[in-house]
Amino acid sequence: MTNEYLQLDRRVQKWLFKQDWSDLREIQKRAIEPILASDRDVLISASTAAGKTEAFFLPACSAIADQKRGFGILYISPLKALINDQYRRLEDLCDMLEMQVTPWHGDSPQSLKKRAKNNPSGILLITPESLESMLVREPGWVKESFTSLKYIVVDEFHAFIGMERGQQLLSLLTRLEYVVDRSSDPIPRVALSATLGELEKVPAVLRPDGNFPCETISSSRHESTVKVQVKGYLEPNNINDESGNMSSEYQICMEIFRTCRGDSHLVFANSRARTESIAAKLLDLCSESIVPNEFFPHHGSLSKELRETLEARLQKDALPTTAICTMTLELGIDIGKVNSVIQVTPPHSVSSLRQRLGRSGRRGLPSVLRMLISESELSNHSSFMDALRLGLIQSLAMVRLLIVDHWFEPAELDQMHLSTLLHQILAVIAQFGSVRADQLYHLLCTRGPFKQVSIKDFKVLLSHMGKVNLIQQLESGELVLGMEGERHTSSYTFYAVFQTPEEFRVVAGSRTLGTLPVDTVILKGQHIIFGGRRWKVKDIDDEKKVIYVTSTKGGSPPKFGGGGMTVHDRVRQEMFSIYQTGDYRIEVSGQKIDFLDSMAKRLFEEGTHFFREAGLEKCSIYQSGNSCYVFTWMGDKVVNTLIVLLSRLGYVCTNCFGVIEVHKADADELRNCLLDIANGDFPEEMELASALALQQKVVEKYDEYLPEELLTKCYGRRAFNSDAAKQWILSSLEATTI
Repeated sequence: MTNEYLQLDRRVQKWLFKQDWSDLREIQKRAIEPILASDRDVLISASTAAGKTEAFFLPACSAIADQKRGFGILYISPLKALINDQYRRLEDLCDMLEMQVTPWHGDSPQSLKKRAKNNPSGILLITPESLESMLVREPGWVKESFTSLKYIVVDEFHAFIGMERGQQLLSLLTRLEYVVDRSSDPIPRVALSATLGELEKVPAVLRPDGNFPCETISSSRHESTVKVQVKGYLEPNNINDESGNMSSEYQICMEIFRTCRGDSHLVFANSRARTESIAAKLLDLCSESIVPNEFFPHHGSLSKELRETLEARLQKDALPTTAICTMTLELGIDIGKVNSVIQVTPPHSVSSLRQRLGRSGRRGLPSVLRMLISESELSNHSSFMDALRLGLIQSLAMVRLLIVDHWFEPAELDQMHLSTLLHQILAVIAQFGSVRADQLYHLLCTRGPFKQVSIKDFKVLLSHMGKVNLIQQLESGELVLGMEGERHTSSYTFYAVFQTPEEFRVVAGSRTLGTLPVDTVILKGQHIIFGGRRWKVKDIDDEKKVIYVTSTKGGSPPKFGGGGMTVHDRVRQEMFSIYQTGDYRIEVSGQKIDFLDSMAKRLFEEGTHFFREAGLEKCSIYQSGNSCYVFTWMGDKVVNTLIVLLSRLGYVCTNCFGVIEVHKADADELRNCLLDIANGDFPEEMELASALALQQKVVEKYDEYLPEELLTKCYGRRAFNSDAAKQWILSSLEATTI
């Protein structure tokens, strides 16, 4: 061991010796001094399984080893499962230190919570929602229990940045420091993440008021070995099993069955419905082959019991297990040794792909990524965009950006997050009983994370909250909760800033399988797939909110809610580069490495051939029959901007992987229309958002309570980019259309 090791508490050293570690890892050594110093924030960014958690906890536990009263470390996680995982991982170290560690969330044992309430000490592991509940319901106990807090650590920080939940978290940290009188003596914040784009901007996010220095510790090494394979599948126009044609979904399931049986893998299907469908098909294949089932679904609507049973099975590594999952297994819960990660649709983002890739390759093994991408068979009736094989090209672009450029999406830091600001206004008033408007603005906007909100907009928001009876103003000038505000803050659903729709339990016999949102259409007698198995709906109890099911054959996954994600400019530009060069390969040591199977190559060649034949390298608007296709090779914000501009002119548009199809349009006329707009008074984002129906702009939990002016302003920033769209029109549309 090195000199850094000697700075740790002797009991921590003893624990390390018991683990049989020959040495600390790079980031663990570099983190010891700044964390022990407690005079700065620390950002630790390194690949999955690089030892980030230990990089924080080894020195932090050393620093609080002799602290007997009050929590010393507050650990905040986006997932309850991750908290449970960290609790298991910390138990042995904390036993060595005789230190209390408490997991605190909705599913935590009441006995552990009661122990911590009576004797707050050691480490508290918590979600933002549970911390919100503490501040609102028990601010006096919080002040007493957190006064001696030495560190706040946020795990998977990338899962929070730029999101509504992240704004809540950052606001909570500011409010916590205020409650324990540490505003002028900040509590050091430590952020852990594997996927932070534009790392240099993150310290300003971690500490919005910038009154504390921040040191960034990032690993100088990228993943040592990565194995990638992309396989292509063709969806036949007419599926006829007798002629040997099979759906691409069936072919993909057969590939998963062949590849994954006998080992442990993760299959990411992006949606809960697709997760259920694939899991059910794999169960059928196991039954047909008369072998034990090794394939299980994992998503947020499944019961805690089903999810934790699967997680435990993966961790024990005693039985071969493949999880068909959504984003629920993307974050850092320890799932043991996973042989490979399989992506069965184009991924949402490069950062998501990197996070998923990091789930394999642990314990010294290479990371293995398999992508199984389906495209439609071409015929005389195929759409123009089918021929470009856009889904495959987007997948290849993301692989290249990840492996060649080590790039992933930066967080959007210019959003207003007014829904969460409204929530935090209610939370602060509920916490203190009453508060002045200037105090609210100082706490939430000046010192807190809502810096994009001006005093003028803040006043407009408060005024409207008064009109809808969320708040009232006393004669003294202080703000208190109105009747509607009281109703919201007294509900158990208040503490989350994201939508938590009322859900029906799905029950088979005496066993709860999970939940379905009430906006899902489920009918008595209907056959559904849930939990990877097929069920018939026997009865629905609307009063108790229960759907009773019995095992059966046949069925389809129910529809689940959930919005799409925005694709970045850089991804579309990489797609264009691949089309231009006709080369997707990755160069290693001077050699071009091919990672496509024969079908994927065929699909790639079809797409690039069509790109060249259509002259799309120098063409931004392509005429095909009565439709025009607009190629910006820009991200969704620019695409959204152009679609609204064209819609305001009466055109009907659709978007497919960033290509805009304009129905019943002439290319020259379309180009001239866009150039006229760009050379004239180009509309700002707020004006574009004004053209949309009010309900289209209600996205976040409290958007319906915002004044329309602010809702439109907030949505405009989120969805559009007028400057970039105008620049694209002026720079691209002088080219000849085809």
